[in-house]
Amino acid sequence: MFPGGRVNPKQMKAMMKRMGIAQEEISDVQEIIIRTKTKELVFTDAAVTAMTVQGQKTYQIVGEPKERPRTTDASAAEEKGVPEEDVQLVMGQTGCTAAEARKALEACDGAPAEAILKVMSAR
Repeated sequence: MFPGGRVNPKQMKAMMKRMGIAQEEISDVQEIIIRTKTKELVFTDAAVTAMTVQGQKTYQIVGEPKERPRTTDASAAEEKGVPEEDVQLVMGQTGCTAAEARKALEACDGAPAEAILKVMSAR
């Protein structure tokens, strides 16, 4: 692609800019998780670069992933149960019953903010 095989980094950056390609390094990345149906790939201490080409963003991750089996948020919520504090919070914000609050929290995988919106939109 390039004659001689070597390109000055400044020239490469200028050429990418002319083609409408913007590239930025994302700093302070703590963790990246890629979830499939059966497993999770967890990257810690990864280098992440975001590249914008014609308005479309792509991300490049450089690092060594650790593989672990996938647990769904719903199954985790069932194992722990819905915390009583969350039920009280939903009840206090919406004026619903404890049963309605618990049902909304279960439907929203234990997320109180989503459960509040769900109860309020149902009224």
